[in-house]
Amino acid sequence: MIAALCFAGSAANGQGEVQPARGPLKVLESNPRWFTDGSGRAVCLAGSHVWQSLQDNGLLIRGAVSNPPPVFDYDAYLGFLRQHNHNFFRLWRWEVTKWTDNYNDGNVKYCRPHPWLRTGPGAANDGAPKFDLTKFDPEYFERLRSRVEKARDSGIYISVMLFEGWALQFTDGWKNHPFHSANNINGIEADLNGDGIGTEFNLLNTTEGGLRIRELQEQYVRHVVDTVNDLDNVLYEICNESHGQSTEWQHQMIRFVKEYEARKPKQHPVGMTFQYKGGTNEILFNSPADWISPNPGDAKQSYRDEPCANCSTKVVVNDTDHLWGHTGGDSIWVWRSFTRGLNVLFMEEILPSPTWQDSARQAMGQVLRWAARVNLAAMRPEQSLSTTGYCLADRGREYLVFQSNKGEFNVNLKEAAGTFSVTWFNVNMNRETTAKSVEGGAARTFTTPFPGPAVLYLKRAE
Repeated sequence: MIAALCFAGSAANGQGEVQPARGPLKVLESNPRWFTDGSGRAVCLAGSHVWQSLQDNGLLIRGAVSNPPPVFDYDAYLGFLRQHNHNFFRLWRWEVTKWTDNYNDGNVKYCRPHPWLRTGPGAANDGAPKFDLTKFDPEYFERLRSRVEKARDSGIYISVMLFEGWALQFTDGWKNHPFHSANNINGIEADLNGDGIGTEFNLLNTTEGGLRIRELQEQYVRHVVDTVNDLDNVLYEICNESHGQSTEWQHQMIRFVKEYEARKPKQHPVGMTFQYKGGTNEILFNSPADWISPNPGDAKQSYRDEPCANCSTKVVVNDTDHLWGHTGGDSIWVWRSFTRGLNVLFMEEILPSPTWQDSARQAMGQVLRWAARVNLAAMRPEQSLSTTGYCLADRGREYLVFQSNKGEFNVNLKEAAGTFSVTWFNVNMNRETTAKSVEGGAARTFTTPFPGPAVLYLKRAE
């Protein structure tokens, strides 16, 4: 099974009884870098995501893949997330039914199921019956709801991806897209300029053909919302890595989801992730989205190496997908992101795991345990309070400081009266120790008591 390759690793820590995910999430007004679940507490999001989480597909599976593609072991995947104390992932959408690309050694890959029924008459380019874009496939939407429900019961939030833009740009998949006229019985053709790519599918277009495409897109989005609106663990993502010209279309879709959900019992956060190629982080910062996932950005933003704490007023989910693809991210990056006030996501491979991947998985579970332990709703990134540059603080009450290497560093407690307990957390060993308390009222020097990355937790004694 696919899952045996990806998920047969040791867990970070065994977890106790699982509580269902609460919500719906909304931006915490008093500290809008975090979400809240309605209880007043802040919710940090962190977890691993894989391309097969909703549809079975052959993406990044080495060698030729059968048709139908291998069945993904979703229950094993949820178990993997629970074992590592993760609470968030992206529920991937893949639009094309068949494709090849350079990431898979030129081998043919397949994907199923899809939102629309394949009724025919006639065969599509992939040899299966053509789609009827006015009829939804119950299998797709039943699977969607079932997987969101199972994640909720496992205490996990899901970003439901509505559209996917990468494949249209970087594979030969357009010829097998449902909105290619050869693949549907409705006379719909999204390649409005005839260039054989079909990226107009992610553009606002006021021609008759463009308006018909948008009408069908909105019918599909409404059906997705109708399917999962009553579930508390839902977020939405408009489109994965569509091209830079998709901005107006994505903004319109964000507004459409919000307007449609406004008439529903529950409202959920809507996200916009980096546009590749041709996007900018500033487009995300200025969007109507509730949450965003940037790319590395400029020297100030530096979401890979020195993540920016205050470049955006939105909830930021720092996702390795848009920083490295699936070739980067480790425990140091996770802790740096968290102590700069960011949520984190890690893109998985269905391959044996190198050490740096294991360290990232473990660190995401660690930051979620610490997020639940501190009063995260009151904590903000305070770079100036520590010479490490990585400090979450509720000034005068709690400080969580990250140090990537062994050595000395200072924490400024000049404005913090009282006695503070001292706890050290060893990131590599996943272990904490206590040390002698310190007095506030001055800058204090601390020395990491063990090799490797460390977290220092200071809490004022009551």
